[in-house]
Amino acid sequence: MSHEISSLAVTAFDPKGYQYGGWVIAGIVGFFCVRLGIGYWAARKVKTASDYVLAGRGLPIYMTSSSIMATWFAAETLMGASTEGYRYGLQGAILDPLGAVLCLLISGMFFVRLMRRARYLTVVDFFSKRFGAEVNLIASLLQIVAYAAWTAAQFVAGSHVVHSLLGWPEWTGILLVGVVVTGYTTMGGMLADTLLDFIQMFFTAGGITAVFLFLLKEIGGWDGLLACTDTLSVKGQPFTILPIQGSGFLGYTGLTGWLYWISAWITIGWGSIATQDLMQRSMSARNEATSVWGSYIAAALYLVFGIMSPLIGIMMFKLDPPTLNKEHLEGLLVVASQTYLPVWINVLFMAALTSAMMSTSDSAILAAASVFTENVLASLSRKAVDEVQKLWWTRVMVLVIGGACIGIAWMIGDSYNLAMIAGSLLLVGMTVPFVCGMYWRPANRSGALASIIGGIGSWVAGVFYYLPETQAVNTVEGTVVWDEAVWDAAYIASPIAVAVSLLAMVVVTLVTQKSEPPLPLTDVDGNPLALENRLGWVSLWSVLSKSGP
Repeated sequence: MSHEISSLAVTAFDPKGYQYGGWVIAGIVGFFCVRLGIGYWAARKVKTASDYVLAGRGLPIYMTSSSIMATWFAAETLMGASTEGYRYGLQGAILDPLGAVLCLLISGMFFVRLMRRARYLTVVDFFSKRFGAEVNLIASLLQIVAYAAWTAAQFVAGSHVVHSLLGWPEWTGILLVGVVVTGYTTMGGMLADTLLDFIQMFFTAGGITAVFLFLLKEIGGWDGLLACTDTLSVKGQPFTILPIQGSGFLGYTGLTGWLYWISAWITIGWGSIATQDLMQRSMSARNEATSVWGSYIAAALYLVFGIMSPLIGIMMFKLDPPTLNKEHLEGLLVVASQTYLPVWINVLFMAALTSAMMSTSDSAILAAASVFTENVLASLSRKAVDEVQKLWWTRVMVLVIGGACIGIAWMIGDSYNLAMIAGSLLLVGMTVPFVCGMYWRPANRSGALASIIGGIGSWVAGVFYYLPETQAVNTVEGTVVWDEAVWDAAYIASPIAVAVSLLAMVVVTLVTQKSEPPLPLTDVDGNPLALENRLGWVSLWSVLSKSGP
């Protein structure tokens, strides 16, 4: 999606020369120390795998909602969305934050009550109970791969901050952030993660608000913002979220443009419904009502603070028209903060920004590790694994997965697309079986397997099919920008792959219905799950008064 970036001139802004870089670094180190201290404290509270993964299933509404919001309010929202706003205006905000808001609303309305009621430890537990061992293993592997990509995205974004402040090579920043995040996650698990999310949310939300307000003042207030007419690639309509006549959506026109637009809404909007970090926080809530309203409140917070990021990108384009090279454009939010914020606010925001990246990183590592322990290890082990062994294995896998994520971040180095492609993988592979398993009683094992294989297979085929077209769009001065061409092809192929996944699910389920009766929807103990009152129609008062289900 960045096929015009290579032609940009180098900006006169030199982040490595920031006068108060030492104060910013001190603030980041301070946040690091707090995170490690809380990790050590939480480690003393953790006795079982349930404590480690779900914080004892006792989180109140303020911690549930803030944790969900803070987990997703990270690199791709803060830094990625501001860069996409600079390039494409609000068209670039559909993938995130708008798609993420959609996901939280859908999850709260249709899924989190049943997941909390079932008392699952991981989202893959659902696939195991509903579709059997084979689907359990495939779903586990998809979750682990997706979270490795998601975590790597946060490490890459963290490296941009370190590079901007210190001028260190990006691999050094990746290693630094990766080691610290892996370290404190290994100690404290979900309890440490949630407490840190709650603290960090205030600094991150406050910081992005400060950047937005200072830029708004610089540009001439709301009238100045509304007077913005252009971004790097969108001329005349920077505030539209629809395809634009003539230029389409993110450079693609016709049917291809509409497929890309649909993909932008569903990559995170649908693809992140069946994800471990979201359901993990819902299942950590003290009751069903808390899990539902945690999603709703997180969606509202995410929309309010998340939309500021692409608007900052739009204002930065007006204040500093295309003079940013690709390196600085990836760190656009850092440029804005250091240029327009007072020193003390910038110090706090840079520290909080780094903390936000770590917040998503630790959540993703923990999600992948818990899926391995609860679902992969349990299926591979011949003997029952007790709680102490599960806790040990989860911590070991945090270290293993953290190390793998450092390697992925170093090899690929693109935070926004790494995060979005993780959503695409889960979208085409897991969304249809998850929804059908929840709401379509005939859904069976063969149908789920066909859905996963058909979705991923058609997605890969679609990438090759659309690659010639995306190569043409991503050609700069006769040279194909291959990584961007592949990313774009992956997005465009997603809606068709979802349709194939759904068709395979329905057809194969109906054909094999007699030979393979569906398994019932059960809780973690194998008991039939009560399906009444499954929708998220729960009063907020029942949460505040602690009288809800």
